[in-house]
Amino acid sequence: MRKGETALVRVPIRLIAIDLDGTLLDSHWQVPEANRLAIERAIERGIHIVLVTGRRFSFTHTVTEQLHDNIALIVNNGALIKSPEGATLLRRLLPRGVARAVIAATREHRPSTALVFDRPEDSQIVFEHIDWNDPGRRAYFERNRQYLKEICPLEDSLTEDPIQVMYTGPVAEMRRLVATLRSLPFSGDFSLAVAEYEARDFTIVDVIEHSCSKGSSLRHWAEHLGIRREEILAIGDNLNDREMLDFAGQAVVMGNASEELKALGWPVTLSNDDGGVAAAIDQYVLADFER
Repeated sequence: MRKGETALVRVPIRLIAIDLDGTLLDSHWQVPEANRLAIERAIERGIHIVLVTGRRFSFTHTVTEQLHDNIALIVNNGALIKSPEGATLLRRLLPRGVARAVIAATREHRPSTALVFDRPEDSQIVFEHIDWNDPGRRAYFERNRQYLKEICPLEDSLTEDPIQVMYTGPVAEMRRLVATLRSLPFSGDFSLAVAEYEARDFTIVDVIEHSCSKGSSLRHWAEHLGIRREEILAIGDNLNDREMLDFAGQAVVMGNASEELKALGWPVTLSNDDGGVAAAIDQYVLADFER
């Protein structure tokens, strides 16, 4: 529900969809204790939790290990739905022909381009060349060393459909890239998921399957559980959360959310460093159990 709208009766929440970076996780990529406890209290009351992120499963499941063993995962901006154990419940891959055309049309961005695949471990992320001394990406490369591979030319890695084409770089450069992608004559063959971090001058752009988004996969998961959109609370902080927030019956954005997202008028909770997820769950979910 957007700011200014009034509901006579608020429908009890049965599902909470939570973004990770900038939302559930604080600025040190940890789960604040307040958030963990609020999620535990919600689960004890029979409420479903799903983490919805642009991250890969290999990162996301390490977060669920800190929380509960009954949390579903919507990862790669909606391309995959996974169980906590890693079983694939939904998979929407980018056709390799589309991926090939996209990377051919963005050749000037090749140093920042990667192909991401749904594979058990090694070769999940393929770059044409990895510069281990790149100050902007070195930490990412080190954290994901076991999943990385170099293949030149990059097109040779397209022996199967990838999850996505991923670009990373400074905000201004990635905005130019997004404009290029949206102007392509075949732009209807894919979707874009953009996460901007202006304070860090860093943006991630994912090219994914054309019907794919956090919102469409959240819809699929809710239908699987027999839960109506009015019974869903979604919490997010970035542009790639918009479809998820639009779909949910109740949406809340973080205090640290992008100004563009805040301007859409959803209620604003505390920041990710101040337990904003816990505050939203307390206000919009758990308070109903105390009335």
